[in-house]
Amino acid sequence: MLETVDGFLLDLDGTCYLGDRAIEGAPEFVARCRARGKRVLWLTNNCSRTATEYAEKLCRLGFEATPRDIFTSGDATIQVLGSEGVTRVFLLGTPSLEEEFRQAGITLTATDPERVVVGFDLGLTYDKLKEACRLIRSGVPWVATHPDLNCPTPEGPIPDCGAICALIAASTGARPRVIGKPEAGMAEAAAMRIGIPRQRLAMVGDRLYTDIRMARENEMTAILVLSGEATREDVAQSPFQPHHIVPSLAFLL
Repeated sequence: MLETVDGFLLDLDGTCYLGDRAIEGAPEFVARCRARGKRVLWLTNNCSRTATEYAEKLCRLGFEATPRDIFTSGDATIQVLGSEGVTRVFLLGTPSLEEEFRQAGITLTATDPERVVVGFDLGLTYDKLKEACRLIRSGVPWVATHPDLNCPTPEGPIPDCGAICALIAASTGARPRVIGKPEAGMAEAAAMRIGIPRQRLAMVGDRLYTDIRMARENEMTAILVLSGEATREDVAQSPFQPHHIVPSLAFLL
């Protein structure tokens, strides 16, 4: 069913693994892709880790991966801010994301920032939320690395960037600019990184409103796996319909 696909964009959480456990058959799927000459790029909205950290985790779980094989919403956000000449931001994010921003030459500060950037902050505090809201109310534009409401884990879903943004939006009345999936810029950046036209790519993921929406709106093959967030009941109610639905990556190729 995938004769027209030359490359796969793979989500991570809920698609390739849950927590510290690879989803059964996922490493073998990646190996089959490469054996058949199909390229693989992991495309994740979860920017809580760096590409190097993700590659190390994937290797521990039985995948073959290098940092070049991973592109996160954090990478995309840094790319966008850099293209706009932004050098000072107030960031809600993990220490790993903070380090990536610093390495890109962006100063992290609450004093006269040019943007407020909200990511998947696993160390979120009330003081950080309060400061972000204060800055946004003062007129500082704000950016969300991605819109995911929940991150799947073995213990069940936990609040993700989209949930944090919903809280801030409810308090400030302002909506963020979103960078990651399903935005067209993320699709374009992924196609450039993997070196394959969008029409020859398949996006495989577990979220209808990010993975599947991005694929459908950017001329990609949309494949939903039921190993993470979405269920068949969700599909029936969603405006974003996948081309294919499989229980997990083990059922592809």
